[in-house]
Amino acid sequence: MTTVDTENRVNAAPFSFFGVLSADPPILAIGVENHGDLSFKDTGHNIRHTGEFTVNIVGAENLDAMNVTAVPFPAGVDELERAGPTALPGTHVRSPYIAEAPAAFECRRHVTLQVGGSREIVIGEVLALHIRSNLVNERLHIDPKGLNALGRMGGHGYVRTGETFDLPTMSLDEWTAGIS
Repeated sequence: MTTVDTENRVNAAPFSFFGVLSADPPILAIGVENHGDLSFKDTGHNIRHTGEFTVNIVGAENLDAMNVTAVPFPAGVDELERAGPTALPGTHVRSPYIAEAPAAFECRRHVTLQVGGSREIVIGEVLALHIRSNLVNERLHIDPKGLNALGRMGGHGYVRTGETFDLPTMSLDEWTAGIS
């Protein structure tokens, strides 16, 4: 996740609580955790004050850089400078996107929901998608194996998305025939 503050200083942080909610209109949601005393961490503060953010998908090759962005640097420190990835200027928002990310969503905050003392859900409208051209087929479907994205499973556990499979939905007749 990349944001900028009101002075245009870049902040980067790993975000595992994120999901696409709608394609039309393009909407996604992120879970933002603030400090226990209810003060904002940099990402939450920046989104609240600028209304903009960019979700960068972390590819397996970016694991080490992602881990550096989790270091609790003081506010105003550019984590991307410390971690090494290349920040490219956003095309629709002030937040940069990460050149090495296989995909990135530039977003504008649509609404923020307070769901707990220190937790918010930010619903964002996707204004732009940057994706490696070799990851999209002629039907505009994304190659999940090629994406090779990382996902956080909780704690210090992560998963790679390199293994996928199709599971067709059964018809009612197929299901009924299978239980007789």
